Amino acid sequence: MKTIKNFTAPILVLFVFLGLAVWMPDTAVRSSLVTWDYFKEMALILPPVFILMGLMEVWIPKSKIQSWLGRGSGIKGAMIAVALGTLPTGPLYVAFPMTASLIRKGASFTNMVVFLGSWAALKIPQLMVEIKFMGTAFAVTRFILTLMALMLIGLLMENILRRYPDKEWVANAKK
Repeated sequence: MKTIKNFTAPILVLFVFLGLAVWMPDTAVRSSLVTWDYFKEMALILPPVFILMGLMEVWIPKSKIQSWLGRGSGIKGAMIAVALGTLPTGPLYVAFPMTASLIRKGASFTNMVVFLGSWAALKIPQLMVEIKFMGTAFAVTRFILTLMALMLIGLLMENILRRYPDKEWVANAKK
């Protein structure tokens, strides 16, 4: 029964695909093609990411991550998180395993929320496009407001997760 519970989401997706195949075959075909494209994209991107994460686990000591991105890192840690989030290109799902690895090494939840939010919303190429089409004032204002919101969300998440930790996730993260 627990095995079935672990696979609830894929089972539901399978039933949706079967329902689409019966009642809306054209939509099922298009949906299957999109699913296949995403699968191929992830199959090409995730293995190098996992290799880089493994190298990061070995090459960067836990003490460095704690001093750079840990709870006591302050504004320096937030700026490092912003830099780490704004510079790389690629889909957001690449950042999640990296974030989990950094949390295991002692990075603060605040800095990891800032990192993920920066990856999602503060990319340098995106900023350049905004400047071109919307103007510098708009782009800079949006960047600053988004950064402020990310900091507030990060602090809120840190507070909530410290008060009410997900004990199962914490136990699995330390393995």
